[in-house]
Amino acid sequence: MYKLVAVDLDGTMLNHYGEISEKTKENVARCLEKGIEIVLASGRPIDSIRTISEDLGIKSYFIAGNGALVYDIQNDEIIYKNYIKKEKVLEIIKICEENSITYNVYTDKVILTTNLKFNVLYYYKENLKKEESKKTNISIVENMYEYVKHMKEEKFLKITICDENSSIFHSITKKIKEINGIEILDIAHMSRKIIKQGTEEIPVEYFYTEISANNVDKWNALEFLIKKLDIRPEEVIAIGDNINDKKMIENAGLGIAMEESTPEIIKVAKEVTDTNDEDGVAKVLEKYLL
Repeated sequence: MYKLVAVDLDGTMLNHYGEISEKTKENVARCLEKGIEIVLASGRPIDSIRTISEDLGIKSYFIAGNGALVYDIQNDEIIYKNYIKKEKVLEIIKICEENSITYNVYTDKVILTTNLKFNVLYYYKENLKKEESKKTNISIVENMYEYVKHMKEEKFLKITICDENSSIFHSITKKIKEINGIEILDIAHMSRKIIKQGTEEIPVEYFYTEISANNVDKWNALEFLIKKLDIRPEEVIAIGDNINDKKMIENAGLGIAMEESTPEIIKVAKEVTDTNDEDGVAKVLEKYLL
Protein backbone atom coordinates (compact mmCIF):
# COMPACT_ATOMS: atom_id res chain seq x y z
CA MET A 1 0.00 0.00 0.00
CA TYR A 2 1.50 3.31 -1.09
CA LYS A 3 1.00 6.23 1.31
CA LEU A 4 2.88 9.08 -0.37
CA VAL A 5 3.55 10.22 -3.94
CA ALA A 6 6.45 12.60 -4.64
CA VAL A 7 5.95 14.32 -8.00
CA ASP A 8 8.27 16.57 -9.97
CA LEU A 9 6.63 19.53 -11.76
CA ASP A 10 8.37 20.72 -14.95
CA GLY A 11 8.45 17.92 -17.51
CA THR A 12 6.39 15.66 -15.22
CA MET A 13 3.11 16.97 -13.76
CA LEU A 14 3.14 20.18 -15.86
CA ASN A 15 2.74 19.88 -19.63
CA HIS A 16 4.91 21.80 -22.11
CA TYR A 17 2.73 24.88 -21.57
CA GLY A 18 3.24 24.80 -17.80
CA GLU A 19 -0.32 23.63 -17.16
CA ILE A 20 -1.87 20.74 -15.21
CA SER A 21 -4.54 18.74 -17.02
CA GLU A 22 -8.04 18.37 -15.61
CA LYS A 23 -7.54 14.60 -15.41
CA THR A 24 -4.44 15.05 -13.25
CA LYS A 25 -6.26 17.53 -10.97
CA GLU A 26 -9.14 15.11 -10.60
CA ASN A 27 -6.90 12.15 -9.72
CA VAL A 28 -4.84 14.20 -7.24
CA ALA A 29 -8.09 15.27 -5.52
CA ARG A 30 -9.25 11.64 -5.31
CA CYS A 31 -5.91 10.56 -3.79
CA LEU A 32 -6.09 13.34 -1.19
CA GLU A 33 -9.62 12.24 -0.29
CA LYS A 34 -8.24 8.76 0.40
CA GLY A 35 -5.62 10.22 2.76
CA ILE A 36 -2.67 9.70 0.42
CA GLU A 37 0.04 12.36 0.72
CA ILE A 38 0.85 14.13 -2.56
CA VAL A 39 4.16 16.00 -2.26
CA LEU A 40 5.32 18.28 -5.06
CA ALA A 41 9.12 18.02 -5.36
CA SER A 42 10.53 20.69 -7.65
CA GLY A 43 13.49 22.92 -8.34
CA ARG A 44 11.15 25.93 -8.21
CA PRO A 45 11.11 28.43 -5.32
CA ILE A 46 8.50 28.47 -2.53
CA ASP A 47 5.90 30.86 -4.00
CA SER A 48 5.76 29.09 -7.36
CA ILE A 49 5.19 25.65 -5.78
CA ARG A 50 2.80 26.96 -3.12
CA THR A 51 0.53 28.39 -5.85
CA ILE A 52 0.39 25.02 -7.62
CA SER A 53 -0.17 23.17 -4.32
CA GLU A 54 -3.10 25.47 -3.51
CA ASP A 55 -4.63 24.93 -6.94
CA LEU A 56 -4.44 21.17 -6.39
CA GLY A 57 -5.82 21.32 -2.84
CA ILE A 58 -2.58 20.05 -1.29
CA LYS A 59 -2.33 21.37 2.28
CA SER A 60 0.53 19.42 3.83
CA TYR A 61 4.09 19.71 2.47
CA PHE A 62 6.21 20.35 -0.62
CA ILE A 63 9.91 20.21 -1.51
CA ALA A 64 11.53 23.26 -3.15
CA GLY A 65 14.92 24.07 -4.66
CA ASN A 66 15.57 20.44 -5.68
CA GLY A 67 15.57 19.41 -2.02
CA ALA A 68 17.11 22.54 -0.48
CA LEU A 69 14.05 22.84 1.74
CA VAL A 70 10.84 21.17 2.90
CA TYR A 71 7.91 23.50 3.42
CA ASP A 72 5.04 22.92 5.85
CA ILE A 73 2.04 24.52 4.09
CA GLN A 74 -0.40 24.37 7.00
CA ASN A 75 1.99 26.02 9.48
CA ASP A 76 3.56 28.31 6.84
CA GLU A 77 7.13 27.39 7.78
CA ILE A 78 10.32 25.78 6.50
CA ILE A 79 10.98 22.58 8.45
CA TYR A 80 14.14 21.40 6.64
CA LYS A 81 16.80 23.44 4.84
CA ASN A 82 20.23 23.23 3.22
CA TYR A 83 21.22 26.55 1.64
CA ILE A 84 24.25 27.54 -0.47
CA LYS A 85 26.66 29.81 1.40
CA LYS A 86 26.83 33.41 0.15
CA GLU A 87 30.57 33.21 -0.60
CA LYS A 88 29.93 30.27 -2.95
CA VAL A 89 27.11 32.16 -4.67
CA LEU A 90 29.39 35.16 -5.23
CA GLU A 91 32.15 32.91 -6.58
CA ILE A 92 29.75 31.41 -9.13
CA ILE A 93 28.34 34.83 -10.09
CA LYS A 94 31.87 36.08 -10.77
CA ILE A 95 32.63 33.18 -13.14
CA CYS A 96 29.31 33.64 -14.97
CA GLU A 97 29.81 37.40 -15.34
CA GLU A 98 33.40 37.02 -16.57
CA ASN A 99 32.22 34.56 -19.22
CA SER A 100 28.97 36.34 -20.20
CA ILE A 101 26.73 33.35 -19.60
CA THR A 102 23.09 33.57 -18.46
CA TYR A 103 22.48 32.63 -14.82
CA ASN A 104 19.80 33.08 -12.16
CA VAL A 105 20.00 33.05 -8.37
CA TYR A 106 17.10 31.42 -6.50
CA THR A 107 16.42 32.44 -2.91
CA ASP A 108 13.58 31.01 -0.84
CA LYS A 109 11.41 33.98 -1.88
CA VAL A 110 12.55 35.28 -5.27
CA ILE A 111 14.35 34.46 -8.50
CA LEU A 112 17.10 37.04 -9.11
CA THR A 113 18.08 37.56 -12.75
CA THR A 114 19.88 40.09 -14.93
CA ASN A 115 17.55 39.51 -17.91
CA LEU A 116 14.40 37.65 -18.91
CA LYS A 117 15.77 34.70 -20.87
CA PHE A 118 15.38 30.91 -20.98
CA ASN A 119 13.76 29.41 -17.83
CA VAL A 120 13.03 32.80 -16.23
CA LEU A 121 11.31 33.97 -19.42
CA TYR A 122 9.12 30.86 -19.15
CA TYR A 123 8.18 31.73 -15.54
CA TYR A 124 7.56 35.35 -16.55
CA LYS A 125 5.14 34.24 -19.29
CA GLU A 126 3.44 31.93 -16.76
CA ASN A 127 2.96 34.96 -14.48
CA LEU A 128 1.01 36.82 -17.17
CA LYS A 129 -1.77 34.24 -16.79
CA LYS A 130 -1.83 34.40 -12.97
CA GLU A 131 -3.41 36.77 -10.50
CA GLU A 132 -0.93 38.94 -8.57
CA SER A 133 -0.93 36.85 -5.38
CA LYS A 134 -0.05 33.67 -7.29
CA LYS A 135 2.84 34.92 -9.40
CA THR A 136 6.39 33.58 -9.14
CA ASN A 137 8.45 36.42 -7.67
CA ILE A 138 11.08 37.51 -10.23
CA SER A 139 13.42 40.44 -9.67
CA ILE A 140 15.65 41.90 -12.42
CA VAL A 141 18.95 43.06 -10.92
CA GLU A 142 21.43 45.32 -12.71
CA ASN A 143 24.57 44.40 -10.74
CA MET A 144 24.05 40.91 -9.37
CA TYR A 145 27.37 40.59 -7.57
CA GLU A 146 26.91 43.79 -5.56
CA TYR A 147 23.22 43.07 -4.94
CA VAL A 148 23.90 39.59 -3.52
CA LYS A 149 26.96 40.82 -1.59
CA HIS A 150 24.82 43.31 0.34
CA MET A 151 21.78 41.10 0.88
CA LYS A 152 20.90 40.68 4.56
CA GLU A 153 19.00 37.41 4.17
CA GLU A 154 21.16 34.58 2.89
CA LYS A 155 18.67 31.85 2.02
CA PHE A 156 20.06 30.79 -1.37
CA LEU A 157 18.42 27.65 -2.76
CA LYS A 158 20.28 27.22 -6.04
CA ILE A 159 21.78 28.86 -9.11
CA THR A 160 20.77 27.92 -12.65
CA ILE A 161 23.06 28.41 -15.65
CA CYS A 162 21.65 28.48 -19.18
CA ASP A 163 23.02 28.89 -22.71
CA GLU A 164 22.03 27.94 -26.25
CA ASN A 165 25.61 27.06 -27.21
CA SER A 166 26.74 23.63 -26.02
CA SER A 167 30.51 24.31 -26.06
CA ILE A 168 30.19 27.61 -24.14
CA PHE A 169 27.82 26.02 -21.64
CA HIS A 170 30.06 23.03 -20.93
CA SER A 171 33.26 25.10 -20.68
CA ILE A 172 31.69 27.31 -17.98
CA THR A 173 30.19 24.42 -16.01
CA LYS A 174 33.61 22.74 -16.07
CA LYS A 175 35.11 25.81 -14.31
CA ILE A 176 32.31 25.86 -11.74
CA LYS A 177 32.82 22.17 -10.91
CA GLU A 178 36.21 23.13 -9.46
CA ILE A 179 34.51 25.07 -6.63
CA ASN A 180 34.39 23.14 -3.34
CA GLY A 181 31.24 22.85 -1.22
CA ILE A 182 28.71 22.78 -4.05
CA GLU A 183 27.00 20.22 -6.25
CA ILE A 184 26.31 20.74 -9.94
CA LEU A 185 23.78 18.63 -11.81
CA ASP A 186 25.34 16.82 -14.76
CA ILE A 187 22.66 17.53 -17.36
CA ALA A 188 23.73 16.88 -20.95
CA HIS A 189 20.50 17.42 -22.90
CA MET A 190 18.61 20.56 -23.88
CA SER A 191 15.58 21.82 -21.97
CA ARG A 192 12.61 22.34 -24.27
CA LYS A 193 9.56 24.39 -23.36
CA ILE A 194 6.79 26.08 -25.36
CA ILE A 195 5.59 29.62 -24.74
CA LYS A 196 2.16 30.70 -26.01
CA GLN A 197 2.09 34.22 -27.52
CA GLY A 198 -1.44 34.85 -28.77
CA THR A 199 -2.06 32.14 -31.35
CA GLU A 200 1.66 31.60 -31.84
CA GLU A 201 3.69 28.89 -30.08
CA ILE A 202 7.34 29.78 -29.47
CA PRO A 203 9.77 26.98 -28.56
CA VAL A 204 12.38 27.84 -25.92
CA GLU A 205 15.41 25.52 -26.05
CA TYR A 206 18.62 25.78 -24.05
CA PHE A 207 21.27 23.84 -22.16
CA TYR A 208 21.03 24.29 -18.43
CA THR A 209 22.29 23.04 -15.10
CA GLU A 210 21.50 23.69 -11.45
CA ILE A 211 24.00 24.34 -8.67
CA SER A 212 23.19 23.75 -5.00
CA ALA A 213 24.90 23.12 -1.67
CA ASN A 214 26.46 19.72 -1.01
CA ASN A 215 23.96 16.95 -0.25
CA VAL A 216 20.97 18.87 -1.63
CA ASP A 217 18.79 16.26 -3.26
CA LYS A 218 15.04 15.64 -3.52
CA TRP A 219 15.47 12.23 -1.92
CA ASN A 220 17.37 13.60 1.10
CA ALA A 221 14.52 16.07 1.69
CA LEU A 222 11.92 13.38 1.07
CA GLU A 223 13.68 11.00 3.45
CA PHE A 224 13.46 13.65 6.19
CA LEU A 225 9.74 14.08 5.46
CA ILE A 226 8.77 10.41 5.40
CA LYS A 227 10.56 9.84 8.71
CA LYS A 228 8.53 12.70 10.17
CA LEU A 229 5.32 11.15 8.76
CA ASP A 230 6.31 7.61 9.84
CA ILE A 231 6.20 6.35 6.24
CA ARG A 232 8.64 3.71 4.94
CA PRO A 233 10.54 4.17 1.63
CA GLU A 234 8.73 1.16 0.16
CA GLU A 235 5.42 3.02 0.73
CA VAL A 236 6.55 5.89 -1.53
CA ILE A 237 5.96 6.44 -5.25
CA ALA A 238 8.35 8.92 -6.92
CA ILE A 239 7.69 10.32 -10.41
CA GLY A 240 10.13 12.45 -12.42
CA ASP A 241 11.95 13.04 -15.68
CA ASN A 242 15.39 14.53 -15.03
CA ILE A 243 18.71 14.02 -13.26
CA ASN A 244 17.49 15.92 -10.18
CA ASP A 245 14.84 13.19 -9.77
CA LYS A 246 17.26 10.27 -10.03
CA LYS A 247 17.92 9.53 -6.36
CA MET A 248 14.26 9.67 -5.32
CA ILE A 249 13.29 7.40 -8.24
CA GLU A 250 16.03 4.93 -7.26
CA ASN A 251 15.15 4.89 -3.55
CA ALA A 252 11.35 5.04 -3.55
CA GLY A 253 9.34 1.84 -3.33
CA LEU A 254 8.13 2.56 -6.86
CA GLY A 255 10.22 4.90 -9.02
CA ILE A 256 8.54 5.98 -12.25
CA ALA A 257 10.01 7.91 -15.19
CA MET A 258 8.09 9.95 -17.74
CA GLU A 259 8.28 8.66 -21.31
CA GLU A 260 10.47 11.56 -22.53
CA SER A 261 12.79 11.47 -19.51
CA THR A 262 16.54 11.76 -19.84
CA PRO A 263 17.89 8.24 -20.64
CA GLU A 264 19.66 7.91 -17.27
CA ILE A 265 16.32 8.26 -15.46
CA ILE A 266 14.62 5.66 -17.63
CA LYS A 267 17.46 3.23 -16.79
CA VAL A 268 16.92 3.48 -13.02
CA ALA A 269 13.10 3.64 -13.03
CA LYS A 270 11.03 0.55 -12.28
CA GLU A 271 8.42 1.70 -14.77
CA VAL A 272 7.91 4.29 -17.52
CA THR A 273 4.61 6.15 -17.85
CA ASP A 274 3.30 8.34 -20.71
CA THR A 275 4.61 11.86 -21.36
CA ASN A 276 3.66 14.99 -19.45
CA ASP A 277 1.44 15.95 -22.40
CA GLU A 278 -0.39 12.59 -22.23
CA ASP A 279 -1.45 12.57 -18.56
CA GLY A 280 1.44 10.33 -17.47
CA VAL A 281 1.11 11.32 -13.80
CA ALA A 282 -2.68 10.91 -13.80
CA LYS A 283 -2.27 7.41 -15.22
CA VAL A 284 0.17 6.40 -12.45
CA LEU A 285 -2.26 7.61 -9.76
CA GLU A 286 -5.11 5.77 -11.49
CA LYS A 287 -3.16 2.51 -11.82
CA TYR A 288 -1.64 2.25 -8.34
CA LEU A 289 -3.87 4.28 -6.02
CA LEU A 290 -7.36 4.63 -7.46
